[in-house]
Parts: sequence; C-alpha cells; structure tokens
Amino acid sequence: MKYIKNYKIAATALICIFFTSCKMLAPVSSIEKQPVPESYAVSKDTVNSGQIKWKDFFKDKNLSNLIDVALKNNIELAITLQEIEIARNDVRVKKGLLLPSVNAVAAAGLDKVGRYTSTGAGDAATDITPGTEVPEVLHDFALGLKATWEVDIWKKLRNSKKAAYSRYLGTVEGKNFVVTNLVAEIANSYYELVALDNQLDIVKETIELQKNALEIVKVQKEAAKVTELAVKKFEAEVLNSQSREFEIVQRIKENENKINFLLGRFPQPIVRDKTNFMNEIPLQIQAGIPSQLLVNRPDIKQAELELFASKCDVKAAQAEFYPSFTISGGVGFNAFKTSYLFTTPESLIYNLVGDLTAPLINRNAIKAEFNKANAMQIQAMYNYQRTILNGYVEVSNELSNINNLEQFYNLKNKEVQTLTSAIDISNDLFKSTRVDYFEVLMTQRDALASKLELIETKKNQLIAVTNIYKALGGGWN
Repeated sequence: MKYIKNYKIAATALICIFFTSCKMLAPVSSIEKQPVPESYAVSKDTVNSGQIKWKDFFKDKNLSNLIDVALKNNIELAITLQEIEIARNDVRVKKGLLLPSVNAVAAAGLDKVGRYTSTGAGDAATDITPGTEVPEVLHDFALGLKATWEVDIWKKLRNSKKAAYSRYLGTVEGKNFVVTNLVAEIANSYYELVALDNQLDIVKETIELQKNALEIVKVQKEAAKVTELAVKKFEAEVLNSQSREFEIVQRIKENENKINFLLGRFPQPIVRDKTNFMNEIPLQIQAGIPSQLLVNRPDIKQAELELFASKCDVKAAQAEFYPSFTISGGVGFNAFKTSYLFTTPESLIYNLVGDLTAPLINRNAIKAEFNKANAMQIQAMYNYQRTILNGYVEVSNELSNINNLEQFYNLKNKEVQTLTSAIDISNDLFKSTRVDYFEVLMTQRDALASKLELIETKKNQLIAVTNIYKALGGGWN
C-alpha cells in the first residue's frame, strides 16, 4: 500500500507539471502569407519562359559549351553539393534518434572494500560457495547488451526529423538557385566579352579613319590652309583612341579570366563568335503570372522549406516542457571469475527500467530555446515574404527594362547611321575648306561614342533577357 501511495503522489506531481508546462507556454506567433498579384503590370502572359531548359534557351553553341563545363567544374557549386551531403546526414542522425540504441558492453575491474564497513563485514560472513569465503580483493567481469529508447510521445524527435528533412530539401533548392545564378552569370559575362570584341573592332576602324584624316590635315598644313594646332588636335585624337583600344583589351582579358574562374579552370582563351552579335535578336520572353514564381524560383521554394522547418523547430522546442518517457534495459553475464561468467542462471543479469521525467525548477534554458525557435519562425516568415516580393520586383523591373531598351536601341541605331553619314560629309566639306577641323573632330568623336553605345545597348538587351530568365526561375532544370 505504501508503494501504491508513492506512485499516486508521483503521478499526481507529473500531471501537475504537465498542465503547468502547457499553461506557461505562449502561443506560437505567426504571420499570414500575403497573396501575390494576379499579373505583372507590363505583361498579361500565362506561359512562363522560366520553364524552358537552358540548353533550349541559349542558342549559341559556344555559350552552351561554357555552361556545360561550369556545371561540372564550378567550385561554388561543388561546395553547395557538399552542403546537401551534410544536410542528408543530419536527416540520418535525426532519424536514428527515433530508434532504440543498443550497445555491447564488456567490462573488467576489481574492488577492495574496507573490513570495518557494512559491505566488508557482510562479505566476511558470507561464503560464495560452500567453504569458500568472499575474496578480500574481488574481481568483476561483465559481458552483455544495454539498450535505451526515448518514446517519442509528444513528437519532439519526429518534428526534429521533419525540420532536418525540410532543410535537406532546402539545400537542394539552394543548389538549384546556385545553378540558376551560375548559368545567368556565364551568359552575361559571355555577352559582355563579345560586346567588347565588337567595340574593339569599332575603335580600330576609328583609329584608321582618324589616321587618314590626320594625313589630310598634314597636307593642308603644307598648303597653308590650316595651322599646326589642327595637326596636333588630330594627333591627340588618334592617341586618345589608341589608349581606349588598350583599355578595351584589358577588359577583354579580365572578362575571359572571370569566365574561366566560373568554369573552375586556369586562364585560357574563350571560344566565341563575334560576327553576328549586332544582328542577334533577343528572345521574346513570356513572364507568365506571379504565382508561377512560387513553383519555378528555387530561392522562394528554399525560403518556404525553411519556414516549414522553423515551425517544426518550434513544436520540438515546445515538447521539451512536457514529460519525457525513456525505457532502458540490459541483459548479460556478471561474475568475479571468468570461469563463472557464463554459468547460468547464477551469472545471468538483466534489468528493465522506465523513466518518466519532466523539467520542474530552473526551466529558463528551455524557455529561452522555445522563444529562440519562435523568433526564428517569425524571421523565416519575413524572409519568405521578402523573397517573394524580391522575385516579383525583379521580373517587373526586367520586363520594363526590355521594353525601354528596345526603344533606346532603335533610336541609337538611327543616330549611328546619321553620324556615319555626317563623317563623310564633314570630310568632304573640310577638304573644300567649307568647315574647320574642329567640326570634323567632333563628328568623328560623336560617331565613335554613338557606335560604342549601340554595342553596349545590344549587350544590355541580351543581358536583360538573361536576367528575366533567371528572375522567372529558369536555368536550373
């Protein structure tokens, strides 16, 4: 009756602890998800170009070959793959905690107790076997199995496993996001490189044109039609263009090295075709609807998975307040001589224990962990909303950018054609002394700047198409 009474007291205490724990917990904070707009301001498409595979999106074979090499050798991508492996093993760890742990035990030792102690006095008056006293120095040998198992009553371990698995899936989406950015960065760097090649050709053509004009000025100086000042001005213009040539050459080298770095290899020439750059027509992009970003963009899916993982963390932290039930037991053999070790049933030992424990005093650490998990859940929700908003803004900006660049390119192309004609006119007028050398210089300078800007605009058009492809979640599939 005494033991039954004690069990009732213990059970009553645990029930009180349980309800106290439940009462002291604050409700889990949450933020409602904000709905995305039904369409983009400058697009009414229902098809999303981000679902196109990158091999079908980029038609340039040289560019496709570079992307292929990068996906195999890029160092950042290799680091990300190891993060996936780390997360996968973390899932295995959490899964293992749900199962019982069984350990093999082998032990050997000796024990010498004082004669004038209760244990020593008891041993002196006891025979191990008839006529054999207990040795003063008693050896101890044991061999057996021990097992422990925490019964996951409140789903603490299962929620931890769900959180780990969700984060594992998040690392996979993180890898996809790295691939998306890598593909876009290589494409943009490639377009930058080809644009610089074309700008270099324009500068070289301009230098030859300026040298011809310089020779004409020198002849006119001999004929006393112009002064030495005109000659020096034309010489300075040639030198200025030559210095610009070396500046572009340096930028070409840096872009080649950048691409090689992304490809995970040492500097070497980049194979490319610059001949059709100005005639390349940017692809027509279909933006689809904003809700498709939730499916296509890896960063949004990663943020959503992290949000779910943080919710599981809160539940696991909440379960720390509740009583935990652990079952432990063992079976084996124990004797003071190895010759008696496997003598049964005398040397056979076993035990089975069930523990029900709950935090009672000084639970500040548990409360802090719960509040931390709760705050991280709110942070994950804000991050999820920010990622969606950022994706929508990126698409909207690039759609507007593509439309404006198209108008800008058309006007700039007309400007180039006009200034190219003006160069021939100014040269003819200068030969007949109807205009001075300053107008010829300014016309050549304006034409060069306009041609370089036209190439820059074409490059920006191609980069804008790549950027919106990335913004729509393309490139990883």
